[in-house]
Amino acid sequence: MSYLPRYMAKAGLAASFLALAAGGALAETTLTVVMHSDLRVLDPVITTAHITRDHAYMIYDVLVAEDENFQIRPQMADVAASDDGLTYTFTLRDGLKFHDGAPVTAEDVVASLTRWSKRDAGGQLIMDVTDSLTAKDDKTVVWTLKEPFGPFLATIGKQSALPPFIMPKRIAETPANEAIKEHIGSGPFKFVPEEFQPGVGVSYVRNEDYVPRDEPPSGYAGGKVVNVDKVRWLTMSDSQTAVNALQSGDIDYIESMPADLIPLLDGDDTVVVEKRSPYGMQTMGRVNFKHPPFDNPDIRRAALMALSQEPVLAALTGSPDYYKVCGAIFGCDTPLADDTGSATLTGAGDPAGAKALLEKAGYDGTPIVLMQPTDSPTLRAQPVVAAQQLRAAGFNVDMQPMDWQTLVTRRASMEPPANGGWNIFFTNWMLAEIASPTISPMLNGRGDAGWFGWPEDAELEALKKSFIAATTPEAQKEAAHKMQAHTLDQVIYIPLGEYNFPQARRTVVENMLPNQVPVFWNITKAED
Repeated sequence: MSYLPRYMAKAGLAASFLALAAGGALAETTLTVVMHSDLRVLDPVITTAHITRDHAYMIYDVLVAEDENFQIRPQMADVAASDDGLTYTFTLRDGLKFHDGAPVTAEDVVASLTRWSKRDAGGQLIMDVTDSLTAKDDKTVVWTLKEPFGPFLATIGKQSALPPFIMPKRIAETPANEAIKEHIGSGPFKFVPEEFQPGVGVSYVRNEDYVPRDEPPSGYAGGKVVNVDKVRWLTMSDSQTAVNALQSGDIDYIESMPADLIPLLDGDDTVVVEKRSPYGMQTMGRVNFKHPPFDNPDIRRAALMALSQEPVLAALTGSPDYYKVCGAIFGCDTPLADDTGSATLTGAGDPAGAKALLEKAGYDGTPIVLMQPTDSPTLRAQPVVAAQQLRAAGFNVDMQPMDWQTLVTRRASMEPPANGGWNIFFTNWMLAEIASPTISPMLNGRGDAGWFGWPEDAELEALKKSFIAATTPEAQKEAAHKMQAHTLDQVIYIPLGEYNFPQARRTVVENMLPNQVPVFWNITKAED
């Protein structure tokens, strides 16, 4: 594959591509893909951006992982639990080595878990009941709790938002609110720093020293066998350009295929359009609790009343075949599903009621800074439709366009909106990331220690603890349903329904695991 991709020549990006490839000759077998977003933030602890998580799966590994049946399996380590559920012992398997040649040790694991737990909602809950987390010897980590934590392994082994990826101790000792400077893991691929160019792309090469597990791959567990020499992610914000490149063979895979462009691939027997996973995404709005006007709960409630899911989802997907109206914060068709408080969202909204509530709350026309990503097919429609609905209810909306990675950086700012902060943005989560109170990043009521927007809500935290303490499914559902009602009453976030975009791949690309997170081990690529 020594050619210059035709779509890049047409777009005038030849120089950028040459810079990306300047690290050396292209590998013998290269998988070239277009992900859902450009990659800029490389630290998987300081952000929950999915593209950063996807990058982390390339170069890092995890202690335990979820298989295709949602069971937790050993990955880097075997794990044993004491009979009383208070002590978990992780024993690292043989052959683990970081990309710089150093062996993976228990001290690396402890440092990585400690940093992760400072930012992850589930990790924070575990640390609330942790007595000690220590390296017993080079290969053994002992985690001792003060009281049982039922979903302990499910939290450590979760597939997303925010898996505890293991990195060298010297890197993991970086404060959790500062970005790491080195990107070295022990995973199946190695990051190529000289080929990382934000706005253009990033490359990964096979880690020849990686020792896969013996078991067949299943979900995110089992043997991570890499069958290609190189994976190159190219940034392409224009979906039409990406489709053209797929048809011409210049790229091999599109992670997120807009529904309105699928007909362009009809009859092309070199391309397959398919749902990567049967499980979809939830799209949602998040307001900033720190600054006016959304520090006022009635103004937050007015925003919720103003919004209606159906127009948002229709604009997002272009087809009802790919979306579902759903007011459940834990997702519809899940064990904890409940739609209390969502009647206006799943109906036509209530702009008149929202106007009346704004007047009662004394809204003074303060501009609402709404961040609008323009380069992501799954995120650019929501702000446009929501801005219309909010304006119809009396909000003064200042919609500010930017690329998604700029938004990801800006949403971390706690400054007032007038000083580079924000009031509202929209994002998406996999259902697996929000289907339980212990893992959903959106249900963190710890203020500045929580997720962007920073609600400080002691009742929300108490409800999570009651869910953890529940000993029956019925008691768990009761706690979860109370959390549903509380979340929408306080407008912790605004659920805007579910969708499931398909992926598109050339037929020469096979054996892609049907995971909701796209992973690139096990994949094979035949000659065209």
